[in-house]
Amino acid sequence: MGHIKEPKGVDFEIKSPPLTEQEKQEISKFIKGRKSKRQVKRKTPKIEETV
Repeated sequence: MGHIKEPKGVDFEIKSPPLTEQEKQEISKFIKGRKSKRQVKRKTPKIEETV
């Protein structure tokens, strides 16, 4: 997928409606859940040396 350049004299602006307090909490909860799942997956098992 390529990068889209802005034509000269044109600005691309994206404006979203403000989030409600409930939406902010839902997004925060989702992000925390995803981060905790990723940390569990990233942990590598401890390798014991057999000598």
